[in-house]
Amino acid sequence: MSHILLVDDDTELTELLEEFLVGEGFEVTVANDGGRGLELARSVPFDALVLDVMLPVHNGFDVLRKLREDSANPGHSLPVVMLTAKGDTVDRIVGLEMGADDYLPKPCNPRELAARLRAILRRGRNESDPGSDDLVNGPLRLLPREHLCQWNGQPVNLTGAEFSVLKVLTESAGQVVSKEVLTQQALGRKLMPYDRSIDVHVSNIRKKLTEQGASRELIINIRGAGYMLTRTQG
Repeated sequence: MSHILLVDDDTELTELLEEFLVGEGFEVTVANDGGRGLELARSVPFDALVLDVMLPVHNGFDVLRKLREDSANPGHSLPVVMLTAKGDTVDRIVGLEMGADDYLPKPCNPRELAARLRAILRRGRNESDPGSDDLVNGPLRLLPREHLCQWNGQPVNLTGAEFSVLKVLTESAGQVVSKEVLTQQALGRKLMPYDRSIDVHVSNIRKKLTEQGASRELIINIRGAGYMLTRTQG
């Protein structure tokens, strides 16, 4: 049974979501402010975090930032689904840039939330499958079973969603992969209108790889077609 941490100050909504998710086979722990949510995420090994943006004590962005900055806590690599105000594109992009794996606008559909959580958890299980071979493209090396990315032997700290996007691109190195395919294979859902998730994840991947010495041209944006990871020599 997957254990989900749900952090939202809307008690009516959390009761609704908790009841639905428990009925879908999840174990759910609820926190109604960012301080308590951060404390739990740092101390309990949850499988995923559902995190509202607007929270008392610490807002959702502060909670996410603190989790991603502190590599010593269990919540450092915890998959995160942000709950954002309906139509607020800025919050969605900021959340993804800070390391969220996915987002849903509020009020969210409980069935859609369950589907997003299953996609995130399934992705993690697939990547840790003993049959998942290491992927190498020049100095770039992905170890799916350990969920590790390396550039020239140095670790590159990627979120779960970023790792999955890079994995799909690496498996198709030298070929253009459309945003539709990336969204389906890496995020486990369909591409929605005005969805910038893949763009932001690729931007984050580029930034982290270039900090280790990779060229920004390692991942090329083919306008109107998608993204391509260029083949490189070791």
